[in-house]
Amino acid sequence: MASTTGAAEQAARSAHGSRPVEVLARLGLASRGLVFVVLALLAFSLLRGDVAQADQNGALAALEDTPLGGSLLVVLAVGFAGYAAWLLLSAAVGHRGDDHRTAHRLQSAAKGVVYLALSVSTVSFLLRGGQRDETASRTAEVMSMTGGRSLVGVIGLVVLGIGGYLAVKGLTRKHADCLEHYRVPRLLRTPAIVCGAVGYVGRGVTVGLIGAFLLSAAIRFDPDEAKGLDAALQTVAQQPYGRVLLGLTALGVLAYGLWSFIEAAFREI
Repeated sequence: MASTTGAAEQAARSAHGSRPVEVLARLGLASRGLVFVVLALLAFSLLRGDVAQADQNGALAALEDTPLGGSLLVVLAVGFAGYAAWLLLSAAVGHRGDDHRTAHRLQSAAKGVVYLALSVSTVSFLLRGGQRDETASRTAEVMSMTGGRSLVGVIGLVVLGIGGYLAVKGLTRKHADCLEHYRVPRLLRTPAIVCGAVGYVGRGVTVGLIGAFLLSAAIRFDPDEAKGLDAALQTVAQQPYGRVLLGLTALGVLAYGLWSFIEAAFREI
């Protein structure tokens, strides 16, 4: 039994360090970058009063409308699946030089599940077409369950905390620890780190908005208060100085997309 477990762990380590898995992981990071760049463009379109949907489905729909849309979505699905595989393998065997950090393994496992879900949702979009945001209806279903209101509140707090964590990670420049700095061209190093910092803050704001709306839904016992990214950005636009805030948020999302491309090229994998 021990020998079987050891052989399985060795196979996982070999796969984790293999060139094909590295290529797929970098493709996944580039796929994430493309989606966030499109999301930023859709967010900017809200400033012009367009009705484009500035969320994941809206981004996939925009990509599908391009000449190579179907093929591009397939590449995205493969990229997300590849990055998920690398993350799950990292959770199983540990990162390079970091084999005993349980927290990092758990974080990799959670992110791996998220990116696997992104791959599945991209394939689903490709097969069935986009669906409108149903955050409020899903929240209503949960809140109708016993203890559902408390669960929505807890999820809102967790999502809000994740948003805060992402923003702090950007502000403290911890995001740059994953790069192989010796591979980054000298002239690009400082702009790349600044771009990542702005991106993580912008990403933190968008995640935090969704968490805040979930928490509001639980407090007010009103599932309509729950909003996805598209509705959250539209709510921002309706506030005083909303256009300025929305523009800054869109810049942050764009920076996160560009940072994803930098990670795809220079991340330690």
